[in-house]
Amino acid sequence: MDKKNAQKLKKFIRELEVIRGRHTELVSVYVPQGYDIIKIIQHLEQEQGTATNIKDKNNRQRVIDSLEKMIRHLRLYKKTPENGLAAFAGNASTNESKVDIKVWSIEPPTPIQTRLYRCDQTFVLDVLKNMLEIKEVYALIVVDNRDGTLGLLRGNSVTELIHLTSGVPGKIKAGGQCLMPDTSIDLADGQFVHIENLEEEDEIISYDFENKKNVISKVTKAWKTAKSNIYIIKTSEDELQCSADHLLFLEGGITKAAFELTKDDLLLDSKGNIVRIKSIKIIDKEVTMIDIEVTYGNFVANNILVHNSQARFARLREGAAKDFYKRIAEYANKEFLGKKEIKGIIIGGPGPTKETFLDGDYLNNELKKKVIGVKDLSYTGEFGLNELVDKSGDLLAQESITKEKNLVNRVLETLAKHPEKVAYGKEEVEKALEMGAVDMLLLSEDIEESVSEELEAKAERIGSTVEFVSTETKEGKQIKEITGIVALLRFAIS
Repeated sequence: MDKKNAQKLKKFIRELEVIRGRHTELVSVYVPQGYDIIKIIQHLEQEQGTATNIKDKNNRQRVIDSLEKMIRHLRLYKKTPENGLAAFAGNASTNESKVDIKVWSIEPPTPIQTRLYRCDQTFVLDVLKNMLEIKEVYALIVVDNRDGTLGLLRGNSVTELIHLTSGVPGKIKAGGQCLMPDTSIDLADGQFVHIENLEEEDEIISYDFENKKNVISKVTKAWKTAKSNIYIIKTSEDELQCSADHLLFLEGGITKAAFELTKDDLLLDSKGNIVRIKSIKIIDKEVTMIDIEVTYGNFVANNILVHNSQARFARLREGAAKDFYKRIAEYANKEFLGKKEIKGIIIGGPGPTKETFLDGDYLNNELKKKVIGVKDLSYTGEFGLNELVDKSGDLLAQESITKEKNLVNRVLETLAKHPEKVAYGKEEVEKALEMGAVDMLLLSEDIEESVSEELEAKAERIGSTVEFVSTETKEGKQIKEITGIVALLRFAIS
């Protein structure tokens, strides 16, 4: 449906929406595409007879009169219009002491499939409203290792459906796991020192799982690094404050990163004994932490045995990323699979993650067939969805959102470079129309109907193009801010 027909239908619906009957006196009739209009007329004549049984005198007379006017109106049609017909009859008067029975009808821009007759306190307008909905939509997927967002592009509107966070730790330096500066580290001589005071070649305590005893290990490297949150892991006697990616040893010698831990996990102390977790708390705060490497691969921090194996962490990170991709795909399959109105899917994101997601065995094959493009982005989340649409102009060249952006950008560029070729505001644009100077007229959808109709008629008389601009996009809002009535001129006017 083009914008002109859509605007006409919107105005028709708005006019009927405000009408209210005192009883079930408003008549709605839908004649489907290809249906014999004579049969509808015969049905309404039968309903006239039935209406005589309505108990309330005023309601009875209004229904009979509405049906009579409706029948007369339908007899004006020799046959059912190409897309069917929607007709409505009822009392339009807002004065209770007066009756003003009117008939409204419209030949819709898309076919009517519904046959309907109903008397109610309001007109039945859902069938027409459904025609205004954009039938073709695009699914949007924005993904990287940190988060994923699913959305829809419907006409000019971008809607976020769901936002997921991964819990996948970020890429890290060698060593890869960090502790707060005041964390106590057990030294080989039986003393302890804060991790921030450790130096290379210092000897600390590690644990030998094979022989089940403590061994001496040397610090080979120590450095500071910034982290965005703190995991506070409390046991009955101790507390460890570390980064999300720090690996801790569990019963049986396996390891888990702090972000994976639950209260059911059993940690180990410096002697390899079981330590129960009392609580786990996360504080979102930018902090500086200390990272170290040791020769034996583990050490004791605040009486808890921790790991610093980069290879193990890399495998953990890869597994967490795969699990996250599966989660995104599950939601995508749920939201998009089997939805015939989805014309295509566009995927975007920073870095190579989007290709990894698309190439892997995550999305349903039916959805993969609908992917029309992949775009490199700077953002994720809601900003990422909008950036994805902005960068997909080549894919959406025929869609209204791109057309509208191009129109508005043309106006703004002309206004900046040749302001004499732009008129805005009702008075100024009317003057330009009277002089035949308007090449293109842009009207915001929310300006008064009477003003819109008047300007549109004048523009059509001089062969000007008329475009309606939505208020849902940032470009549309810019047009609204400059009065909602803007004209590009064929020539400058004084």
